[in-house]
Amino acid sequence: MDSIIEFFRSTPPILGAFYATLFTWGLTAFGASFVFFFRKMNRAVLDGMLGFTGGVMVAASFWSLLAPGIEMSPGEGFVKVVPAAVGFTLGALFIFGLDKVLPHIHINFKESEGIKTPWHRTTLLVLAITLHNIPEGLAVGVLFGGVAAGIPEASISGAVILALGIGIQNFPEGIAVSMPLRRQGLSRFKSFWYGQLSAIVEPIAAVIGAVAVTFFIPILPYALAFAAGAMIFVVVEEVIPETQLDKYTDIATLGFIGGFVVMMTLDVALG
Repeated sequence: MDSIIEFFRSTPPILGAFYATLFTWGLTAFGASFVFFFRKMNRAVLDGMLGFTGGVMVAASFWSLLAPGIEMSPGEGFVKVVPAAVGFTLGALFIFGLDKVLPHIHINFKESEGIKTPWHRTTLLVLAITLHNIPEGLAVGVLFGGVAAGIPEASISGAVILALGIGIQNFPEGIAVSMPLRRQGLSRFKSFWYGQLSAIVEPIAAVIGAVAVTFFIPILPYALAFAAGAMIFVVVEEVIPETQLDKYTDIATLGFIGGFVVMMTLDVALG
């Protein structure tokens, strides 16, 4: 782990954000590759992994984004928490707006959401996961941007740990996209292709976030909270409800607890 952090310390932060999110995309692709070996995934296992994903995202939102954002905010008392409150709200509203406008369909293949379109259900599913990967890429990019801007509270180790946590939870996301596509009759290759494609937005969002923070340093506390709000919206609106559709809700809940503990431990112990 130390050698990885040293590598990123010697890499320009914006390029580091790109490399880190290539890793998170790679783990999505690895998860999607399971479609070559299995036609379907046990529902209990899938719910447990999705619960784990939610736990990682919630823990990352606080330990990696909100807490540092509040710490670096100027002022005291209510004034100090204003950037976090404003950014968190705007992040949630941003995903809410995209959710209402961008055509997409969730993993359970029920009613499509957003503007009505004749697009194929496969395209709508990939768009749904792509939409939810935007805040993850932004979160990593914003932290690397803080490092580039020389903000003491933004550290390379913290950014790397966040990328590691997001990468871990991207693995089941890749499975959760590719397996339903395979069940719908797509070939193994197409199911894999669409599964990995859903995370390609993360490196793009990471670079945008890093560049924005580098040029507009005062927005960093807002940007960190923005990414946190967007991630929490995704967890509450999509990830958790998806785990409650079958009889394995307890497994999903335990998965959530496990994901939260893993991410918290990584961030506090290594970040």
